[in-house]
Amino acid sequence: MQDIMQFAGNHTILALAWVILLVLVIVTTVNGMFSKVKVISRGEATRLINKEEAVVVDVRGRDDYRKGHISTAINMLAADIKKGSFGELEKYKAQPLIVVCATGTSASDSAAQLNAAGYEQVYVLKEGVSGWSGDNLPLVSSR
Repeated sequence: MQDIMQFAGNHTILALAWVILLVLVIVTTVNGMFSKVKVISRGEATRLINKEEAVVVDVRGRDDYRKGHISTAINMLAADIKKGSFGELEKYKAQPLIVVCATGTSASDSAAQLNAAGYEQVYVLKEGVSGWSGDNLPLVSSR
């Protein structure tokens, strides 16, 4: 314990950074445990799409969507979701929704907003479209 205190005294910034990172990991973990929006794997997403008719909501920009997206995905900009403009998603309120972005980091905000708007089964695809294509899962392009 004395060594730790000596290290912290000699390397204040490094010790402070470590404590901040530890707190952030704990907060993120606790938030994830109590969140109604769950992050799911590609295998779970495939199961939801095939067995429970889940709807994939791609929140990337239109150009990225056109370059390659999960089959049957609906392109809806995160800004539209934030404004409460759900468009064609209204008819899918009872179905599971899988929100995807490029890497899985920005989809959680849109997913939380959908959940707050009454969509009960909302998921985020872990690692987004990059993880999906990294596993050689099919993407379709539109022109």
